[in-house]
Amino acid sequence: MPPARGRFGAFLRRAGQGTRTADRHPRRAVPGRMDRGHERLLTRIDDLAKALVAELTPWSDRGMAVFGHSLGAMLGFEVARRLQAAGRPPVALFVSGRVAPTRHRREFGERPDGRTLIEQMRKLGGTDPRVFDHEELLELALPVIRADYEAVESYPYRPGPPLSCPVIALNGQDDPKVPHGDVDAWAEQTTGAFERFTMPGGHFYLMERQAEVTGVIADRLARLTRTQPV
Repeated sequence: MPPARGRFGAFLRRAGQGTRTADRHPRRAVPGRMDRGHERLLTRIDDLAKALVAELTPWSDRGMAVFGHSLGAMLGFEVARRLQAAGRPPVALFVSGRVAPTRHRREFGERPDGRTLIEQMRKLGGTDPRVFDHEELLELALPVIRADYEAVESYPYRPGPPLSCPVIALNGQDDPKVPHGDVDAWAEQTTGAFERFTMPGGHFYLMERQAEVTGVIADRLARLTRTQPV
């Protein structure tokens, strides 16, 4: 996996500081990724969401907040929907670097080749530039990169009951993939509160704005945990 993806966990740990969080779900990747790389890659958001809900169900009665960036925001939304349908809605959904599901558009007219995907990664940033100098490393990462893009491209938004939890959207001011109006459309997906925070930067703004991002998450969780522990 690109190094930038491995860095998300570190600042999310900081986001929990200052809340009354007693337990944290152990971070595990979805099948085919990271420590589950020996398993079959999943290339559909629905399948990824089902796999994560199965992992989270034993923890969901304790109160849970969901955070996702880019593809992870789409996945987090579908996980939140499934948790709510099971009677265990999350206390909050944080979506970063992703348009609302009703504004989702395919990026590629046909299945892109490996070079196209790598060039897209280079343009968006968030990956150590030195990675692109190592062909063997890129070849090893390509199956996961391709699976991620396939999951995004094939995502079929299906209308359903809105979430009851607050939805907090974050995005980079100069993100070419995420127009601000399409971020505001997340408000349609909840009967709870909606907030948007725009920060300087592009698609991977959160790598340079860790303090601001974790500050938003920690502040909102602290407010929520006054009434329901996370």
